[in-house]
Amino acid sequence: MEYRTLGQSDIKVSELAFGAWAIGGWLWGGADSKDAIKAIETAIDHGMTTIDTAAVYGFGLSEELVGKAIKGKRARVQILTKFGLTWNEKKGEFFFASQDNAGKDVNIYRYSSKEKVISDCDQSLKRLGTDHIDLYQIHWADPTTPVSETMEALGILIKKGKIRAGAVCNYSLELMTEAEKIFAITSNQMPYSMVNRGIGKNIVPHCVEKNIGILAYSPLQRGLLTGKIKQGHKFNDGDTRPTTIYYKEPNLSRILQLTDNLKEIADELKVTLSQLVLNWTIQQPGITCTLAGARNAAQVLDNVKAADFRLTAEEISRINELLSNLKLETKI
Repeated sequence: MEYRTLGQSDIKVSELAFGAWAIGGWLWGGADSKDAIKAIETAIDHGMTTIDTAAVYGFGLSEELVGKAIKGKRARVQILTKFGLTWNEKKGEFFFASQDNAGKDVNIYRYSSKEKVISDCDQSLKRLGTDHIDLYQIHWADPTTPVSETMEALGILIKKGKIRAGAVCNYSLELMTEAEKIFAITSNQMPYSMVNRGIGKNIVPHCVEKNIGILAYSPLQRGLLTGKIKQGHKFNDGDTRPTTIYYKEPNLSRILQLTDNLKEIADELKVTLSQLVLNWTIQQPGITCTLAGARNAAQVLDNVKAADFRLTAEEISRINELLSNLKLETKI
C-alpha cells in the first residue's frame, strides 16, 4: 500500500481508503454492524488506514461504527468525515426526501452556517470517540450560506485543534475558486470511475496546478464495475442504485459489456475485476486517494489486493481504448 501526502497538508493517506457509506446501511438496503466493524479492523490491519465517513451516513451510525472499530488504534488511522447535510432540523436548502434505516420518513437539508459546522464537528467527534478529525469536509455546498462563512468555520476548527485540515466535496471549479479566496482547502472529494470521468475536464487540471488533493469516490460505480451485477439483479428494499443512470438501459447493457471486456484483461493478470478497476483508478493523474467501500472483511481483503500490483502503461492504454469506445446516455 502506498501512502500519499494529501494536498498541501501534512496528512498521509493510504492510496486506497475505506469508504464507510455502505456500512451505514442508508440507501444501501441495510448493513450488519458486526460485519462492518470487522471490515474496518481488517482494512486497518492490511494497510488501508484511511477511513472516509460522514455524519449523514446512517444518520450517525457509520461514524459510531468507525469509532468502535478504531478504538485503541487511533494513532494508526486517518479519519475523514463530512458535514453539511442535516436531517434533524429544517434549515438551509431542502436536498431530498428519504427514509432512515428503520423506514421512517426523513428530509435532508444542505446547511453549513458557521455555528452549525462547529456544532456538527463536536457531534462527529463524540460519535467517533476521538479528540480530533484529520480531514473535515463539507459534503455538499449549501446555497443559503456564503462559501466564505463555511470556510471561516473550518479555519476556526483548525485553530481549536479539533480538525487537522479542511476540505470540500462535490464542489464545482467555480465554488472551489471562491472557497480558495478564504481558506486553503486540502482536497475535493468527487465521483470518479471508468464510466464517470467528468472531473477530468477542469477539476483535475485545477487541483494538479494548485496542489489540491482529489479523493475519488464510487470508483466501482456502486458495485456495477465489480462484475457481480448482472441483468435482473435483485436489490434489497431501500437500495437506490437502480434509480441511477448507470443502472438504467441502455447504459446498463453497455457497461456490462465493458465489464466483460475488462474481465479478459483481469484474467490475464490473474486479478479480480474490482482489483483491476481500483488499480486503474489510483494510477489516474491527479487522484490522490481512491475510496473503496466494503460491508464485510472478505470485500476488504479483495479490495486491498488492488494495491499489490501496478498496471503497465501498455495495459492502461488498452483499458483506455475500451473506455473511449463506451458511449453512455447522460439523460434517461
